Amino acid sequence: MNMTKFYLSIGTACGMAIGSSFAGLEMEAGDGILKFTGGEGAGKGKHIVLIAGDEEYRSEETMPMLAKILTERHGFDTTVIFSADEDGTINPKANKNLSGAEVLDSADAMIVNIRFREWDDEAMKHFDGAMNRGIPVIGLRTSTHAFKFPKESKWFEWSFNHSTGGYGRTVLGETWISHWGHHKFEATRTVVEEGQEQNPLLNGVESIFGDSDTYEAAPPEDATILLRGLVLEGMGVDDGLSKVEKAPKGGEKQNVNEPAMPVAWSREVGNKAGTTNRVLTTTMGAATDFADEDLRRLVVNGIFWGLEMEVPAKADVTPVGEWVPSNYGYKDGKSGLKAADFAK
Repeated sequence: MNMTKFYLSIGTACGMAIGSSFAGLEMEAGDGILKFTGGEGAGKGKHIVLIAGDEEYRSEETMPMLAKILTERHGFDTTVIFSADEDGTINPKANKNLSGAEVLDSADAMIVNIRFREWDDEAMKHFDGAMNRGIPVIGLRTSTHAFKFPKESKWFEWSFNHSTGGYGRTVLGETWISHWGHHKFEATRTVVEEGQEQNPLLNGVESIFGDSDTYEAAPPEDATILLRGLVLEGMGVDDGLSKVEKAPKGGEKQNVNEPAMPVAWSREVGNKAGTTNRVLTTTMGAATDFADEDLRRLVVNGIFWGLEMEVPAKADVTPVGEWVPSNYGYKDGKSGLKAADFAK
């Protein structure tokens, strides 16, 4: 793969999140792949792979931002790989293409934000191999319905519509069910699950506000619920609670906040190779959700927890350089960009 090396020196950011100046961040960019080399820090020597591939929630913007935080603030080596066209142009709708999947062979952990992917055998072999090594996985938003293969595919068991619930249900803990909040009309504010106040995954995490709605979710009994999402009556952070009643799958009608749906949970999952994956899942994950520093912190905490490292009391999750997330929506992405453009 053609790679070009850069040394970035990015100043103070503007917009929804404020970054800070730093000496320089070593980066390599190629066709649909973006690599950052960590320096000193707790994560030195560990490689995190972040996979962007959804058409709506701007994961192609979120993943480079999280990668830079993990590298610059905590010392991890990070690689972002994207859904991209053959010429390397980032294209979230290229659901059969994953550039640079071979980097998963050296991943110590991965973060996925993907939706209805149908990668080729080669990409899936790298992904499957990483899972079988037992690496930690953080699944964001639409990763509950990560794959959509035809029934004749050897990978169909990982499709969201498989009888098992596919990768989403069997690994992350839930597949796609429904929008529990009214999509684009009712935002989410989280509360900590009773008894989880001292869970290290929630170190420095208080109430998270996200302008994406809450998903319906019923994680399995082996999951530790961390946060529940209160459905708001509008899109403002201070809005009151929705009074809408809905019936969960297979259940009786109830107020959407009684009880509130889980929006973040952890679990440890045995895989077919006999190893165990530590998993953190959150159904939050629009780029605009990550304007909330506590959501960024939850993900960073998840990396430390997944790798069985000490979770910082309050991890530094200040964005590195300028980061102004686009609104979610099928037509709101930035077009015609290459991997290097997402490093600026």
